[in-house]
Formats: sequence, C-alpha cells, structure tokens
Amino acid sequence: MKNPVSIRSIGSISPLGMTPDEIWKNYISVEHFFTKSDFDGHSAYAGFLPEKIRTEVEALREQNSKYRYLDNSVLYAILASRIATSGFSRTNAGINIGSSRGATGLFEKYHSEYLNTGKSSTYTSPSTTLGNISSWVAQDLQLEGPEFSHSVTCSTGMHSVLNAVAWLQSGLANSFLAGGSEAPLTGFTLSQMRAMKIYASEDLDYPCRSLDMDKSGNTMILSEAAGIVGLENEISDESVAVIKGIGYANEKLKHGASLSKNGKCLQRSMKMAMQSIGEKEVDAVVMHAPGTIGGDLAEVNAIKKVFTQKLPAMTSNKWKTGHSFAASGILSLQMAVMMLENQQFLPVPFSEFKQEPGKLENILVNSVGFGGNAVSILVGRK
Repeated sequence: MKNPVSIRSIGSISPLGMTPDEIWKNYISVEHFFTKSDFDGHSAYAGFLPEKIRTEVEALREQNSKYRYLDNSVLYAILASRIATSGFSRTNAGINIGSSRGATGLFEKYHSEYLNTGKSSTYTSPSTTLGNISSWVAQDLQLEGPEFSHSVTCSTGMHSVLNAVAWLQSGLANSFLAGGSEAPLTGFTLSQMRAMKIYASEDLDYPCRSLDMDKSGNTMILSEAAGIVGLENEISDESVAVIKGIGYANEKLKHGASLSKNGKCLQRSMKMAMQSIGEKEVDAVVMHAPGTIGGDLAEVNAIKKVFTQKLPAMTSNKWKTGHSFAASGILSLQMAVMMLENQQFLPVPFSEFKQEPGKLENILVNSVGFGGNAVSILVGRK
C-alpha cells in the first residue's frame, strides 16, 4: 500500500443487531445468537436477524414501490449502507458491494414459478442480477461515483475492501463504500451445506464450535447479514481505524471447496498484509474459522507457519454470529475495529487458545473462500 487508508465508518445488520452499542453489548456476552428453525422439513440452527431489524426491512420495502420487488440481500445492504454513510463524504464516492449467493430467495421463488407455470415474472431478471445490490444502494443514497459488484464466495466482502483500496490509492475516487450482503437462509441453501457434510447437526451449548480443535464433526452454521465499510484516503478525527496493509493469495485446488492442510493461501495473504510491520507487532488475529474441522485447522496451521517467534492472540466471531458468506469478513473487520476502540479482546469461550494480548494496536483479519482464495487486512488504531 502507498499510504494507509482510513476506515471512516462501518454499518452492519446481523444477528448481533445494528447499532454499535447493541453489537458491542452482544459481543461481550457469552451467548450465541442461533435459533433452530424448520427448513423444508429439516430442523437446523441458523443466525436470523432480530425481529426489530426484520421490521425495519419490511418498512424499507414499503418506502418505495420499486423496493417491493427486491431481494432481502439488497434491502439488507441498503440498511447497512445508510448506517455506514452517516457523516460519510459523498463526493466522488464509489460503491462495491458483493454477494456469494446473490438474490437467493427471489431466484428460488421465480425458478419455482417457472417450473410450475412455464412462465417467468417480468421482475425476474432485473431483481436477480448480481449487480442489483450495488446499483440499488447507489439509487437509494444518490451517489454518482463508480458502482459495481462481484462474487468471490465467502471472501467477497473483503475483496470489496481490496477493490476500494485500489480505487482510493489510484486517485480515481475520494471515498468508497465496500462490503457484502447475504440472505441465504433457505431450505435449498442449507441442503447444499448438508450435502457437503459441513453443517452443524448436534444440539450443544455452543452449536458452532469455531476454534474448538477437539470437535468430532463439522459445525458450520449459516446466518443472514450485511456489512458495509466507509473508506477514505484522509485520516481524520472522525476515522475509527486505519487499514495499514492488505494481502491476497490463491492456492492450487484438489476440489472446489478444498484448502491445503497448512493454508498456503492464508500464509501468503497474511505475509503480504504484514509487509510494513514485524510479526511481533501483530497483537491478535480475527480468524475466518468457520467451525469446520479442516477449515479451522488449516488456518491455525497457517498462523503457526507465519508467526514463528510468538503466536498472536486468536479469535473468531462465527461461534456467536454464524457464517454469513460475503458479509462475514466485514463482520470480522468490524469486530477487530471494536476491539481496538474498546481496548478489549474478545475470546472464544470454549477454545484452547486462551492467550490474551497485552495491548491492542494492530489486528490482522482473515477471510478465505471456496476456490482456494484468501484475503488478509491489517487494521490498526489511527
């Protein structure tokens, strides 16, 4: 990176809530935020938005007649973006908001209608295109800068931040909204995860065992969420944190969802993000750690390979929030920023990794997705 990039704001809606005070209060509790629900005849844990937020989503849907035909993933992004743009510079502001699954609910609805009737709704194509999210956020906020979307599986939101940093450092934009949005809680989506044998199936006190290195089975749990980061080149009194380094990497696949035993792509992305500082200066790592046996172990192994002198404190939020695909990396980034602001480390209560940092100045945030790709972002106090 040529220069550090300022994190001006972060807006999110998730099972933890939507206001900073509410989110932090729920972070420092020892509770998880999963409920069991029926998905097409199968009972499963999932991370749902709180009722208050769901009411706001429906109110948003009725605010504008054009919003009535939008997928929840779009509405979630609009709500989170409104939070992120409070006090945010809108001059030449770009937007890059991605999604792993896209318009999940609407796509399934319209496809089912087609199978039953042989006809498609007029709204099918415009409301299920991937660029639908960023373009409607631009319409809602009336921003006139560049706007685009992409899908890079679970690391989509963090790739949005990489894109935003590139635009800002090039001088082509003054500020950027970057993030991810996901509304994946459908029977079909959960069935895909069960088919891969990675979804949680046991009734435990903590059903997602992220960073439990002794778990006997995979325990990933899906959730719905949107997370948007407001980024600027200028570091000001209003900045909440600073991006000091970015990293990204890919690795050779054995199959579409594979990750090497020692997380080679994560090793490379972390080293790239840490180019400006020494390994001892990294106080903590907010890990991707989805709660799967292979995924958690590969990331822990990668950290041990990179940090040869002293391991940083390790934590994750998926035991509490679940895995929200594209939005998950932004929720992890928000967790890191909140730890920096409050100077309080958030551990995983049942993990063997109990080390707490003596200080919190620099935190590394990881995200990794299907396709063997990883993103790491080094965030620090301004």
